[in-house]
Amino acid sequence: MVDKLVLPNQWVEPVEGFEFEPDTVVVTAEHQAEKLGACGLDDGPFNGCVDASFYIGIGIHAGIRSGISAEGNVNMLQSLTQHRPVRLGEPLTVKGTIRKITEVPRGITIDTEVVFYGEDGKPAISAPRRSLKPDPAKAGTHSGTGGAGDRPAPVIEDVSSLSAFGHYQLTPEKIKSYSMEGNSIHYEMDAANKAGFRAPIIGGGMGVHYLLYTLWQQYNPESFDLSIYFRRPIFWDDSIDVLADTTNDPWRAVCLARGGKVLTEAKINKLESKS
Repeated sequence: MVDKLVLPNQWVEPVEGFEFEPDTVVVTAEHQAEKLGACGLDDGPFNGCVDASFYIGIGIHAGIRSGISAEGNVNMLQSLTQHRPVRLGEPLTVKGTIRKITEVPRGITIDTEVVFYGEDGKPAISAPRRSLKPDPAKAGTHSGTGGAGDRPAPVIEDVSSLSAFGHYQLTPEKIKSYSMEGNSIHYEMDAANKAGFRAPIIGGGMGVHYLLYTLWQQYNPESFDLSIYFRRPIFWDDSIDVLADTTNDPWRAVCLARGGKVLTEAKINKLESKS
């Protein structure tokens, strides 16, 4: 179930090959309506299916339950594949493995594979990610933009050519209502300031809700494969726009932007609509 997170008695250091304890998770209709409502969205476009954005945070919580702390961590890259739609209330089994640890000037990056399986034993959702675990001892010791390692090339270079699909004003109250335990940089000012942010930042999965909401409105997808890049922090009092590159069908990319700068962008590698 997507319930209140119970923290483990002891934390363990992330190492390559570490496997999460398998767990059963369920996104209920009530949970989806509540959390999307905190984003200023409704769940109508999903037609009784789960917004796959939820599995980003659920995957992180699976690691936390197995003893891998997410405190202070920042999501950098996220793949999100919907192999098939998941119905609200449908139980899935989540399994995760830490595939790679890389030292970078600011700390380490962690590549984690996370897959959600249906009762038939087949993958329903895949949500691998790369996150930065900062080392407090290295704060302020790096220069330039390479503190977290190499940055992938931008998907969207010019937002002026994109089509607009929504404008949203975030508030601290909305972010606190959405955020769940596990990483206080998303809901506590002191924690965010200590991490080098002027204010709390939204979790990566929260931002992806706006992107998938727009894709479901347009396509009602049966399956999709997205490469998601978290380019800039989104603060809890930001005003954000949802923009899309609609020159192709299906679209090439969709993003969140602020003041002409891309904050989060998703490259659409594959998307198939329901017949």
